[in-house]
Amino acid sequence: MKRAVLITVMFLGAGAAVAAPAPVEDIAGGSGDDRLARIERIVKSRQQSELDMQRRLDTLQQEVLDLRGLTEQQNYQIEQMQQRQRQLYDELANLSSKASAAPAAAAATSTPSVASTNAASSSLSETASYESAVNLVLKERKYDDAIPAFRAFIKQYPDSVYAANANYWLGQLLFNKSEFAEAKQAFKTVVDRFSDSNKRGDSLVKLGMIAEKTGDKAGATQYYQQVVKDYANSAAARIAQQQLAAIKA
Repeated sequence: MKRAVLITVMFLGAGAAVAAPAPVEDIAGGSGDDRLARIERIVKSRQQSELDMQRRLDTLQQEVLDLRGLTEQQNYQIEQMQQRQRQLYDELANLSSKASAAPAAAAATSTPSVASTNAASSSLSETASYESAVNLVLKERKYDDAIPAFRAFIKQYPDSVYAANANYWLGQLLFNKSEFAEAKQAFKTVVDRFSDSNKRGDSLVKLGMIAEKTGDKAGATQYYQQVVKDYANSAAARIAQQQLAAIKA
């Protein structure tokens, strides 16, 4: 009986050797119990190696996700800022046109012109405020300082064209600090208030990861499934599918 068990365990150990290297031990000598104990130690060592490898892969996956998010964010920022600048140029051109009108017409339209000027100034301040917060991350690497900067921007400009991105930035920074409750609130803002944002799918993925890290696998599964359903064939959906597979494994 012991011989049959020994042969079976040796067969399983040989299969596991393909997945990960393990220390070489002489299992030929000693009694059957000793040999079995040595084999068990080898199998455990291989299992630990596989576990360590999976952890490293998970870490690398998260780093790739973060870098991809930063790249996409930069591209989106540039696109939005260019669009906003074009709008501001049009507004300024309209103001210049009004200013060159006849004195009577200028006097009659002075109040609207002042209002338009104030609106343009406000928009410029909005863009500058957002750029300042982003630069704390991308240029200065002052991540702790960026958190209150994004919070201040969101408070002052809750309906800005940059609001969805600002909330996503805030959520990512808090996520990196393992402040999951506040990160969840930021990502949920993107999901609930900005349904057209290109960061909504990524925010759902992050909500799933937060659920996983806080022990809510059922909630994580729901978030990942929503990403796969709503954003099929996207990068966010591929990550969600990987996370789902890991949960079911």
